[in-house]
Amino acid sequence: MEKSTNTSKPVQPDSDSESKPATSKKRKQPAECFLTRPEEKEENTVKVKRRRKKKISDILAKSSPKPGIPEDLQKLLNQHFGTKRSVIELEELKLPDSCFLPANDLTHSFSSYLKEICPKWAKLRKTHKEKKSVLMLIICSSALRCLELIKSMTAFKGDCKVIKLFAKHIKIKEQMHMLENGVIHLGVGTPGRIKALVKQDGLSLNSLKYLILDWNWRDQKLRRMIDIPEIRKEAIDLLEMGIIKLCREDSVKLGLF
Repeated sequence: MEKSTNTSKPVQPDSDSESKPATSKKRKQPAECFLTRPEEKEENTVKVKRRRKKKISDILAKSSPKPGIPEDLQKLLNQHFGTKRSVIELEELKLPDSCFLPANDLTHSFSSYLKEICPKWAKLRKTHKEKKSVLMLIICSSALRCLELIKSMTAFKGDCKVIKLFAKHIKIKEQMHMLENGVIHLGVGTPGRIKALVKQDGLSLNSLKYLILDWNWRDQKLRRMIDIPEIRKEAIDLLEMGIIKLCREDSVKLGLF
C-alpha cells in the first residue's frame, strides 16, 4: 500500500506542467494585432498623393487672372531665342515699345477692344483692295476659340469680309483659293495654319496693319495660348517670319487681348 501511494504522488507535477504552455499561447494572441497597422499607413499615403493633385488644380482655378503686357511678349521672345542667337541677332528681334497697342485690361469685350485700338477701321477697310492679304490678323489657340471671336466681333467688323484660317474641316487649298480670288479684310486663325499659308505664298503680309494675340483667354485646362508648347512655338515662328521686322519698321501694330 505504501508503494502505491508513492507512485500516485508524481501525477500532480504533470498536471502543472501541462497548464504552463496554455498561458504562453494566450500571450501570443496580441502580437497578431500589429499586422493590420502597416496596411492602414499604406492607405493613408495613397490618399495624401491624391489630395496633392487636387491642390494643384485648386491653385490654378483660384489664381487671379493678370492681363498681358508688352513686357510679357518680349520676355517670351528672349527666353525662346536667348541661347540660340547672338547678341546682335537678339537686338534685331527686339520689339519697340511704339509698336504695341493698349493691352486689354480684362474689362473689354472683343468688339469694344477692337474699336478702341482701331477707331478708323471703317475708313481703312474701304481703301483695302489688295488680294492674298488682310488688314488684321487675329491669332488664337484653337479653331473653336476662333469661331467664338468671330461671333463676338460682329459689332466691329460691319460688312467687311472675314476668313477662317485654321486647319479644322478646312483644306489649305480652299483658303488659298479664297485669298486669291477676293478682297478680305480680317483673318482669324491658329498660328500653325497662318504660318503654312505664308510659307506657301498663299497669304501676303504686305497689307497687314494689325496683329492681335488672344493672350489672356484660358481653355478648360486653364492654359493660355503661350502655355501650350506647340502653339507657343508656332506663334513665335510666325512672328519671326516677317512680322517682327514690320513692327520695327512701324508698319504693323501688336495687340494683346
